[in-house]
Amino acid sequence: MLKGKTALVTGSTSGIGLGIARSLARQGADILLNGFGDVEGAKAQLGEFNVKVSYHGADMSKPAEIEDLMRLAKDELGGLDIVVNNAGIQHVAAVEHFPVERWDAVIAINLTSAFHTTRLALPSMLSKGWGRIINVASAHGLVASAQKSAYVAAKHGLVGFTKSVALETATTGVTVNAICPGWVLTPLVQKQVDARAQQMGLDNAAATRNLLAEKQPSLQFTTPEQLGELAVFLCTAAADNIRGAAINVDGGWVAQ
Repeated sequence: MLKGKTALVTGSTSGIGLGIARSLARQGADILLNGFGDVEGAKAQLGEFNVKVSYHGADMSKPAEIEDLMRLAKDELGGLDIVVNNAGIQHVAAVEHFPVERWDAVIAINLTSAFHTTRLALPSMLSKGWGRIINVASAHGLVASAQKSAYVAAKHGLVGFTKSVALETATTGVTVNAICPGWVLTPLVQKQVDARAQQMGLDNAAATRNLLAEKQPSLQFTTPEQLGELAVFLCTAAADNIRGAAINVDGGWVAQ
């Protein structure tokens, strides 16, 4: 379905980003990976789909490196049809104790990087008359939690940015939307489950339920593959008039 299209997925060497990259590649899209994880492992996972896979290790907090990433997309892949802004980091602390450098990093990577990729990708998409910008926000783009002021501010900002750019492109073939996951089972989250199990003397199933019960009424993790399939849907003609949406995939988190 996406054969002949090229997709950049930031933060895609593991977790949610890799799950989305796999789903896009399964539909025939060539992929530009980005991230600090296991690059060769990520490439190997995409190898089964017989698509072109490139990589750029841009630090998404640095505009000059993002510009270099986008130049590589043009030079090696002929430009981008799909941009998935997924790169993100987290830091947990009360606001009066929040390190200034961590605040700046969270805002830069989780929010400002999406501005840079979008501003650089849009001209080509508009000239071709087709494009998809998908911003991976969070349930924390819709509701807040304590101790996460920078992350919540960045993800709320990303949802607002999505809406604004969607309005600017509303009469074009470019759509801009956000996906807002709740708890997603990634290796990093599994580590949190393992730590909780050890700390509370629980087995894996009980520790998982304990973690999810705090926020996610379904008591089920979302998977990276489910988010990937939603990203694929947003690239179809059926989604041509979905614009500026913030789609929560959160097991009922924000319905409470």
